[in-house]
Amino acid sequence: MSKKILIVEDDLFLQGLEATKLKKDGYDIMTAVNSDEVFKIVEGSSKPDLILLDLLLPGVDGFMILEKIRQNKDMLTVPVIVFSNLSEDKDVKRAQKLGISEFMVKSNFTLDELTKKIKDLIGA
Repeated sequence: MSKKILIVEDDLFLQGLEATKLKKDGYDIMTAVNSDEVFKIVEGSSKPDLILLDLLLPGVDGFMILEKIRQNKDMLTVPVIVFSNLSEDKDVKRAQKLGISEFMVKSNFTLDELTKKIKDLIGA
């Protein structure tokens, strides 16, 4: 069975690029553009194997989403890759305190590098 990845990204163009690349690599993709969509997915029956999370989102930001996800005992061990344009040390440290697996600055990585990081965390 394919691994499920939840992409949390409000830039629909970038979300589409990420989803297309990861589908080609054999992953099942779920997408969300805001906190309401994220919580419907993670509180439902179709839990993701990994979450790819942007921090700059409309309404509730990625940090708040991450805090709430980590309060759900079923989601404590799900790897989270922050894929964001935020790159200040304070943002990285805050995300790390919330239990992320990786912090990747969008402008510093290609989709191939992102896919490799995902494979390293959850396999193909």
